[in-house]
Amino acid sequence: MTPSAEWRCPAAAVARGRTVKFTLRCHDRTVEGFVVNCDGEHHAYLNRCPHVGTPLDLWPNEFLADDGRTLVCSTHGALFEPLTGACFAGPCAGDALTRLPLRHDGDALVIGCP
Repeated sequence: MTPSAEWRCPAAAVARGRTVKFTLRCHDRTVEGFVVNCDGEHHAYLNRCPHVGTPLDLWPNEFLADDGRTLVCSTHGALFEPLTGACFAGPCAGDALTRLPLRHDGDALVIGCP
């Protein structure tokens, strides 16, 4: 299946404290992203560490640290705030993940290209 410029899923499919990985076709490139449900709020980001550009997840859809409350880069352990994408520990402290536009369409989440 060819990725499109928009990804949709039921909001209920991304439960509290969970993440879901997806692919988008943005500006003639295929990019990976993920959505995280933090305390009932959904946030979407590119799956790319701002430090060196590697994917955050070493294993598919493994974005959360052991505490289940922060996002972690598997390459060098940088920690990110799920509500904002801000890096607060590690080599990219002060930088942030690239946020993807997310909107609700009824009971569905709709995520597009930046």
